Amino acid sequence: DMILLDDNFASIVTGVEQGRLIFDNLKKSIAYTLTKNIPELTPYLIYITVSVPLPLGCITILMIELATDIFPSVSLAYEKAESDIMHLKPRNPRKDRLVNESLAAYSYFQIGAIQSFAGFTDYFTAMAQEGWYPLLCVGLRSHWEDVHLQDLQDSYGQEWTYAQRLYQQYTCYTVFFISIEICQIADVLIRKTRRLSIFQQGFFRN
Repeated sequence: DMILLDDNFASIVTGVEQGRLIFDNLKKSIAYTLTKNIPELTPYLIYITVSVPLPLGCITILMIELATDIFPSVSLAYEKAESDIMHLKPRNPRKDRLVNESLAAYSYFQIGAIQSFAGFTDYFTAMAQEGWYPLLCVGLRSHWEDVHLQDLQDSYGQEWTYAQRLYQQYTCYTVFFISIEICQIADVLIRKTRRLSIFQQGFFRN
C-alpha cells in the first residue's frame, strides 16, 4: 500500500524506487551481519568435538560484534540505488522475503565457510610455526589447559609452560580475529551490490 501526499505521478515513481531501495539495503545489511556467525561458531564446535586449543576467544567475538562490524552494517543501509532498480519485476511478498533460503545459504555456507576456512588456516599455521603441528593439536585440549602441567612437549620436543601456552593461545585469538576482519572487509564490498558489478556501482557512491 502507498499513501500519496500530492497528485504528482512522479511521487508514485519515487515512492516505488525508495521502497525498493530500502528493501535492497536491508537485505545487504542482514546478509553482511549473518555471515560472521559461522566463523564465530565453528571455532567452538571444533574446540568441543576435536579438542584443539581454543582458536577464538570471547573477547575477540565481542570486539567483532560490538566494535568492528557495527559501522559497515549500518553503512550498507545508506547505499545508493543500483541503476537497474526500476527495471525489476514487482516483488512477490510470499517468496521475496528479507531473509530467504538463498540469502541464508549464501551467507552461511559460502561466504561464512570461506571465512571459517581462512581463520582455521591461519590458526593452524600460527600453531605450526611455534611447533604445534595440526595432528598434534587434535585431542590436545585437556593437556593444553592443565594449569599444573609445565612441561608439555610440542612436535619438536620443546617443553612449554602454562604461561607460554596461554600466550600462544592469545596469539591464535588475534590471528583468527584478523582473518575474520580481513574477510569481512571483502564481504562488505561484495554486499554493496546485489545484482550489478561493484565496478558498475562504484566503490565510493555511499
